[in-house]
Amino acid sequence: MGKARSSTRIQAPTLARLPPLTSLRTFVVAARHLSFTRAAEELHVSPAAIGQQIRILEDYVGEQLFHRNTARLRLTDAGRLLMPGLTDAFEGMLEAVAHLAGGARENVIRVSVAPSFAARWLVSRLERLRHSVPDLKVQVNASTELADVEREDVDCVLRYGAGTYPGLFVERLFSEAVVPICSPAFAEDYGLNPRTRSLQGVPLLHEEGPEYDSSCPDWSTWLRGMGMSSRGLDHGLGLNQSSLILDAAVSGQGLALGKLRLAEADLRAGRLIIPFGKPHPVEFSYYFVASSRKAKAAPVELFLQWMRAEAQLVRDVAMAHPRSSSPQEPGEQPTASSCQ
Repeated sequence: MGKARSSTRIQAPTLARLPPLTSLRTFVVAARHLSFTRAAEELHVSPAAIGQQIRILEDYVGEQLFHRNTARLRLTDAGRLLMPGLTDAFEGMLEAVAHLAGGARENVIRVSVAPSFAARWLVSRLERLRHSVPDLKVQVNASTELADVEREDVDCVLRYGAGTYPGLFVERLFSEAVVPICSPAFAEDYGLNPRTRSLQGVPLLHEEGPEYDSSCPDWSTWLRGMGMSSRGLDHGLGLNQSSLILDAAVSGQGLALGKLRLAEADLRAGRLIIPFGKPHPVEFSYYFVASSRKAKAAPVELFLQWMRAEAQLVRDVAMAHPRSSSPQEPGEQPTASSCQ
């Protein structure tokens, strides 16, 4: 702990006995930059004024907040203890003021979403959100990187992963599975049907990018698990996004191990079919993630409530048994695939 500046401990703070707001704001900016000079530039004052405000705050708390006798300004233990709470408080004030200044008491939420999930799942449902919560304005940013929800210009993220996001509010939405999918014409050209026991000579599609997860089987692993031969596999195409895998499958370029949730619209429309096999559940799931503070904001709560309702419409993949719309066994009638 830094050296105490006073032997007298302060009383428990109240709104009537808070230190000056200017000193608190100055400390937050100086601690963020770890520089009185850069803090002075941001607040449009002199470095001497920054130092004066820091001394006022140090006198109030009875602790030294910065190590000044080093080549670089550093926070003391007391400064590190004070920084998170004050940062959250000022961010909350900025949000409240911005909400009024932006006029409109408009419920705006900025959502960071993985590109494939945005394109294949979320966007098609936003019309339902508009009707369900007409006052909520959603701004979608497609990105594969987990945004810093504590600091960046984003309110929450929707991600496919293991759900390990320490220190954040995390809620699992629903699970995922992979299953062989292709276009109806591709299945007919290569004779793919429920009796298929080998994929020798069949062009395959492989997901190889940041949206791939280690719990998702590759073709060799999937075939072995199904007791099917993996000899003579055609490598086909490698693509770096789940949505590109589905695009390639729809256009007849190969047979994919597609993510069932993302393929739902194409399966329903008949652009894709499941020629054989059953869904293979994977360990990763889809998650809603936000900071603990932002998760309590009204727009975020509205969006999460809607996401929960949508997730309830998606049965767990372990219970899903989509029917094949591939070439049928003799005497069967063609049926549309279902992965509700």
